[in-house]
Parts: sequence; structure tokens; C-alpha cells
Amino acid sequence: MNHTAAANQNMGANDPKGFASARANVLRPGAEAVATKGWLAANRWLLLRRLSQLSILALFLLGPWLGIWIVKGNLSSSLTLGVLPLTDPFVLAQSLAAGHLPYREALLGGGIVLAFYLLVGGRTYCSWVCPVNIVTDTAAWLRRRLGLRGGKAADTRLRYWLLFFVLGLSALTGTLAWEWVNPVSMLHRGLIFGFGLAWGVVGGIFFYDLLIAGRGWCGRICPMGAFYGLLGRTALLRVSAGQRARCDDCMDCFAVCPEPQVIRPALKAIGQEHPLILDHNCTTCGRCADVCSKNVFRITTRFDRSES
Repeated sequence: MNHTAAANQNMGANDPKGFASARANVLRPGAEAVATKGWLAANRWLLLRRLSQLSILALFLLGPWLGIWIVKGNLSSSLTLGVLPLTDPFVLAQSLAAGHLPYREALLGGGIVLAFYLLVGGRTYCSWVCPVNIVTDTAAWLRRRLGLRGGKAADTRLRYWLLFFVLGLSALTGTLAWEWVNPVSMLHRGLIFGFGLAWGVVGGIFFYDLLIAGRGWCGRICPMGAFYGLLGRTALLRVSAGQRARCDDCMDCFAVCPEPQVIRPALKAIGQEHPLILDHNCTTCGRCADVCSKNVFRITTRFDRSES
């Protein structure tokens, strides 16, 4: 028996009710917040994210499905109402690496999207726009409910190595290398034309996160998330642990956070005095604020460093 299991067994023997409560918190983080704040308040940011993700996806699908062409294209490149071009900056980076000068409209669209994510935070793409996030969130939820533990997680630096590899491969091949396997594009095409290979890619991500490494895809592998994370270093929008004095160490925020390593410096004042989460890998998903029954967290701006 390993030390963790032995400790858990001793805890259960000495304090069975406390152990059962702690285990329930791990399996169902946010249960106390639901009891304290109500279900809607304890899922407010999650519901808003799902509304955002599904609404954006619906705008792209209205044309192929119903012939209502509000938006043409996909998340890589689109035209809204025949006027507003939007281009994924990661696609532009691959295009430039491949030696292709994008069209003027693509450069304009990329500039608009780039300015937006520099302002609000690059990883907001991952939590508020990317449809694959719904897949990985579902895997994380099921993993907790099934009580699955362990697995081999990749080094968090792998996503950055893959980012440089993708750009290098684009330069060598003269192609948009990531777009051959991009699960976001494949999911989009699968919804329009039937899944086929997309089922395998999206299913592979789901089962990898479920069975091998919790939050493994978004937190450790996806080069697209790494790219957008690099855009978030100076973002205006931030999460603050402004009421950290209230924290009772229930660990619910760590259980639901897709990048749990970003929480501790702000929550426990490790290496910084202010309560802002400034790590560029924070996705500003708001789940820490949802599941905290003590209302420790709030979404604010980088200029709000108050503890109140």
C-alpha cells in the first residue's frame, strides 16, 4: 500500500465522516457552493461559457444547415455579414512561416482577432470559444465522478515544443501544418459533412483526458492553446482571489481549474503580494468563482489588486 493510500485509510479510520466529506468534495467539487449560493449562481460562468461556445458554433452552422449565411467560413477564417473578416492569428503565423503572404483581408481579420485576445487574454479562446473545450470539460467531469486517478501526464512544456514544431514544419513543407490535424477544424467539418476521421480525433482527445491524463490535451499538448497563452501576458481581464482570507482550503477550485498551477501564487501569496492571477495560462473560465462557496474569486481587471 502506498503512503497516500495508507494516509487515506488512517484518515478514514480516525474520522470517517470527515474522510467521506473530503472524498465527496473531490468527486463533486462545488457541491457546497450549490448548497450555499444555489445551482445557478454556482454554475453562472460555466453556463455563460457554454452559451458563448454554442452560439458561436451555431452561427457557423446556420449557413450549411439552414441556408442562413450570417457567418461564412470557420474559426480559422470567416466573413461575418459579408463585411467583417476574422482570421485565426495562429493560422496567419503558420502561413507566414510557410512563406505565403496572406491576402489583405486575412491580415486585417488576423489583426482584429489578435488585438481582441491581447486585450482580454489569449486563453479566453480556449474556454469561451473553442468547441473542443466542451469535450475536454466533459471528460474532466466524468473522470471526477468515476473517481479515476493516476495516469501519465506529459510535461507542461510539451505544448510549446509542439508549437515550435508546427511552425517549423510549416516552414519546411510550405503548408499550414496544424490544419491537417486541427481538432477544432475537424469537429467543425464533422458537424457539417459527417464525422468520419473527426470522430477518431475528437474521441481520442476525450479518452486521453478521461483515462490517461486529466486535462491533458488543453493543459499539456495543444499547441494552439500554447500560442494563445503567449498572447495573454498583458491582458486586461484577470481573475482575482480578492477574498483569499476566507479560503478554507476545500480545494474545489484546484479540482475544477484546467490550469490549477496558476491559482496558488494568488491564493496563498506565494511569490507575490497581490491576489491577481497573472499567469498567462489562466483561461479566465470563471469555474473557480463558480465552485467557491466562500466567494473568494472574482473576474476583474489587472488594475484591481484590492483584497475585498
